[in-house]
Amino acid sequence: MLTAMSLLPAYACQKAPVSKYKMGYQLFSIRDEMAKDPLATLKALIAMGYESFETYGYEPDTDQIYGYTAQEFRNVLDELQVVAPSGHFGFDPFHFAEEAEILRFVDGCLKGAETMGMKYITWPWLAPEKRNPEGFEQLVIQLNRIGKHIQGSGIGLAFHNHGYEFEDHNGVNGYDMILTQTDPELVKLQLDMYWLKHSTNMTPQQLADDQPGRYVMWHIKDMDKVTRDYTELGNGSIDYTTYLPKAEDAGLEFYFIEQGGNFTVNSTESAKPVRNTSKRISNN
Repeated sequence: MLTAMSLLPAYACQKAPVSKYKMGYQLFSIRDEMAKDPLATLKALIAMGYESFETYGYEPDTDQIYGYTAQEFRNVLDELQVVAPSGHFGFDPFHFAEEAEILRFVDGCLKGAETMGMKYITWPWLAPEKRNPEGFEQLVIQLNRIGKHIQGSGIGLAFHNHGYEFEDHNGVNGYDMILTQTDPELVKLQLDMYWLKHSTNMTPQQLADDQPGRYVMWHIKDMDKVTRDYTELGNGSIDYTTYLPKAEDAGLEFYFIEQGGNFTVNSTESAKPVRNTSKRISNN
């Protein structure tokens, strides 16, 4: 079975220490268990070898995440000796908001992210009615606006793709608009490998060559060989020993293994194929 140790071809490990990157997990993949008992869930993931987590669901207005305040959650992470370098935040309802309104929300996200020790706040989602040229035009405005607003804070902004960004709209697509119309110094990218493979013939290396240093985070999940739905890492059709780009070209800082659903047994069992593995995605 494919594991995190075998994600990169041999050249990657010949040129840098294998411990450069902590093995990460996107907690949305195990959201059912996080809702029941977040502490026990984190401990179970840590026992599998994970050292880094990407969060979701922080509420700036109430300073709540998984039933904790941001400081309480940071205390949990510190006690467990793990980190949360990125979070997915609820930017979508502010897609068409005026500048002052969205930046008030951003400030709340930024405060929570700083408390939790994050390096990035990530825009993860567009509602279906916004997946059109007009919606992407507004997204570009808001991404540039947020990136400029938080510049110098020590925390960066990233955008996470799905498949709809690559859909053609009379010769244009949303992802090209994001790449060409946002400031690469202000807006970084979290590349979802599954959705790139699912939706295009492009390779991650082609993207990295076109936008070097911009793909600071990766989401790594596998695709069912028949249904093309999610599946456990190593059970699907994506050969990550050849599919991943060179980390140095992409600008990789953090990676997270993810499975959004379609679990063979349950969300906990689906996290286990990478149990007891080491960090092998390394600078090359």
